[in-house]
Amino acid sequence: MTDAARPTVADAIRAASDRLFETSETARLDAELIMAHVLGIARSDMLLRAMRDEAPAEFGALVDRRARCEPVAHILGHQEFYGREFLVTPDTLIPRGDSEVLVEAALELKRDAERVLDLGTGSGALLLSVVAETQAEGVGTDRSPAALAVAHDNADRLGIEDRVRFHLLDWREEGWADDLGRFDLILCNPPYVEEAAQLDRDVRAFEPHSALFAGPEGLDDYRIIIPQLRNLMTDRGVAILEIGHEQSGAVSEIARAAGFEVALRRDLANRPRALILT
Repeated sequence: MTDAARPTVADAIRAASDRLFETSETARLDAELIMAHVLGIARSDMLLRAMRDEAPAEFGALVDRRARCEPVAHILGHQEFYGREFLVTPDTLIPRGDSEVLVEAALELKRDAERVLDLGTGSGALLLSVVAETQAEGVGTDRSPAALAVAHDNADRLGIEDRVRFHLLDWREEGWADDLGRFDLILCNPPYVEEAAQLDRDVRAFEPHSALFAGPEGLDDYRIIIPQLRNLMTDRGVAILEIGHEQSGAVSEIARAAGFEVALRRDLANRPRALILT
């Protein structure tokens, strides 16, 4: 085969975009991110300087994985969140832009927090974003040892491992919070998907169900967590919980019944996304 017959980076991206069109709403972006990953350069550099280069052979196998609906973040091994890159694996939820509203609210309301707790920390994206932006010390809990390993790695990569501790704990077990102490800020993105919900295949088939589903209404974990929050908060502490966009009323009712005042924050699409409990 002559050099002229070999597909360029641009050719390969175009073909991959066409192939992924039926399985991804972001087919072109997916193809570009995967190609940049294979090339080992930033996407912007690729678009500026590498589009006429010969396409690497290993690109096709990764496109095959995306065509089977495997999330791009799993293929790349990382996901950007609040301006930082976080390692992700199938043991953690993939951090999403919608969740950044929790970080924004935390920095607005409790930038001076000395101790921050993240319940169900997963990759650590929420906790580590806040700790990296402040002088706070952080504590993350999760019931998954594999998820905590990812969070540890992310803390190390960000250079803040000396200000963060992680604990293998399950809020469904009695006495789980006895030794944690009190916190100025509590973050939590609990499981909140209804068991019968119709999810995209790249979510249902590849992300951990234990971090997604929470009973027939998606409220089971809120009912467990919220009544226990007061004992974990300092006198002027704030708790910020992520919610599904149709759950603001139901979760607010649970919170008010537990004695909290509640305020709502919306995501970039103007959907209810976080409740602030004080």
